[in-house]
Amino acid sequence: MKALICRAFGPIATLRVEDVPSPVPGPGKVLIDVKAAAINFPDALIVQGLYQSKPELPFSPGSELAGVVAAVGEGVTNVRVGDRVIALVGSGAFAEHCLADAHQALPLPAGMDFELGAAFVLTYGTSLHALRRIANLRPGETVLVLGAAGGVGVAAIEIAKAMGARVIAAASSAGKLALCKQVGADETINYNEEDLRKRVDALTGGKGADVVYDPVGGKTTEIALRATAWRGRFLVIGFAAGEIPKVPLNLALLKERAILGVFWGDAMRREPAAHLANMKQLGEWFAAGKVKPVISERVPLAGAAAAIQRLADRQAMGKLVVLPEG
Repeated sequence: MKALICRAFGPIATLRVEDVPSPVPGPGKVLIDVKAAAINFPDALIVQGLYQSKPELPFSPGSELAGVVAAVGEGVTNVRVGDRVIALVGSGAFAEHCLADAHQALPLPAGMDFELGAAFVLTYGTSLHALRRIANLRPGETVLVLGAAGGVGVAAIEIAKAMGARVIAAASSAGKLALCKQVGADETINYNEEDLRKRVDALTGGKGADVVYDPVGGKTTEIALRATAWRGRFLVIGFAAGEIPKVPLNLALLKERAILGVFWGDAMRREPAAHLANMKQLGEWFAAGKVKPVISERVPLAGAAAAIQRLADRQAMGKLVVLPEG
C-alpha cells in the first residue's frame, strides 16, 4: 500500500509517500480501507517531534479517518467487514489502509459521506467537550472564538450556536471572517486590524465574553483573557501560534475568571460514555443541519505534506482532507 511516511522527526517537507506492507489486524483490531483522512494541527507537531507523545519511527501520521472495514482481528464483534466507519487512531491515517482498535471504529453517521466523516470527530468532539463539559455553556451567553476560521474554530461556532449562545468570531483576515459569518457567527473581529479587547467590550456593553475559546495561544491569549467577563471561563484548547503564553494570574483573580484546560483526547479515554453521548448529540445536530464540517481543500497523498505545512503556517481555513486513493 502507499502511505505518507515519517522516518525521522524534523521538517514537514521531509515526509515522503512510500510503498509499505499493508498492516494485518491482530486481536481487537480492525483494518480500514481509508477513503478520506483529515489533517489536524497536532499532525504538524507530531512529525516535527514537538507533540507531548511521539510515535515509534517510522510511522505514517494522521489520526482521523473514514473508510470501509476491510478485515477484523480475533474477538472483534462490534464491526464487520464492509461496514462504513469513522475512527480516531494514534497514527497511520495518511495511508491506503490503517489499523484501529475496534472500539475506536464508530458507524459513519447517516447522510454523511467519507470526506465529511473524516473531518468530523476530532474538531467537533473537542469543541463540544470544551463548551458543554468544561465551560458549562448556557443559552444566551456570549462566546468569543479565537482562530475562528480553523477546523476547531468553525466547530466551536456551530456548536455554540446550537447550544443557544451568541458568538463573536475573531480571525486574521476578511476572507476568514466571511467564513465565520457563513457558519453562523453573530459578530466578527479582525484582530490584525482591530483592538480585540476594545471591540469585545463594545460588542458586550463593557461586560466581556462569558466564555473564550482559545486554540491559538501566543500574544492574543492575554488580550482575550482581559476581555473575559466577571466569572467568565477561558478555555485553553491549544497553541497554533507556536507559543505557549505566560499570563499574569492577577487577571484571573480580579474578575474571578476561571482558566480551564481542555484535553479532549485524554477525557475521551477516561470518560468513554460521555464521549459516545457527545458523538450521538453531534450526529443528531448534523442530521438537523446545525453542524457540518467545512472542507476547504482535498489533496492526494502526494500533496499531504504540503497541506500539513499550510495548516502549520495558519494559511488554511476549515478542514483539509487527504484522499489516499486520489
